[in-house]
Amino acid sequence: MAREKIRIKLRGYDHELVDSSVRKIVEAAKETRAKIAGPIPLPTRRRIYTVLRSPHIDKRSMEHFERKIHTRLLDIKEPTSETINALMDIELPTGIDIEIKL
Repeated sequence: MAREKIRIKLRGYDHELVDSSVRKIVEAAKETRAKIAGPIPLPTRRRIYTVLRSPHIDKRSMEHFERKIHTRLLDIKEPTSETINALMDIELPTGIDIEIKL
């Protein structure tokens, strides 16, 4: 018989919001006596944008902007129906993308 697990992947631009969301999920899972593996911080994705300061002159004058996406991976092993109900009731802040796989 295969063991069941829930894999949760959280993404966000602010690492503090991502970490606080992970803490809420871990607390909810521990209250229902589920086993937890993680959180595992995955590599931060960096996207750098270069924009000309002036559209017509001075090609060498540019501005650089950066966007970072922080990702955390969390596995909940042997979840019960109580665990799933507790996870459904958690309020996550805006700006956090959550992906759940069974």
